[in-house]
Amino acid sequence: MRRTKWLLFLGALALVAASCGYSDVSSDTTAAPSGGGEDVGGAANGQELFKSTCTACHGQNAEGIDGLGTDMHDNEFIQSQSNADLIVFVAVGRSTTDPDNTTGVDMPPKGGNSSLTETDLADIVDYLRTLQ
Repeated sequence: MRRTKWLLFLGALALVAASCGYSDVSSDTTAAPSGGGEDVGGAANGQELFKSTCTACHGQNAEGIDGLGTDMHDNEFIQSQSNADLIVFVAVGRSTTDPDNTTGVDMPPKGGNSSLTETDLADIVDYLRTLQ
């Protein structure tokens, strides 16, 4: 029953997010185009935001920390989600009650950084795409 409520909540949140301006975010699930190290979209900004917000659990180089956060490199979950879905996921976080939580630790909304904007979250997703 909890899972159904959670899925309904995520679906409703995705609909609200879609109607509130997530239209500037690509739904492409592929990695960012290669460009010889140049900043593709907001990937460079996303990397800085990741380092200042996400490294406590996911590690300085997104390699993951056992028992806290998963490795972001070649990550099946990231690869299976659209950019818009990943933005919503990071915005909402993941509770320990979520059956897909593999660490037993809550992922707080926005990684615990409530000041992150929609653009910031999109930049973080752009960075995560470079790791795939």
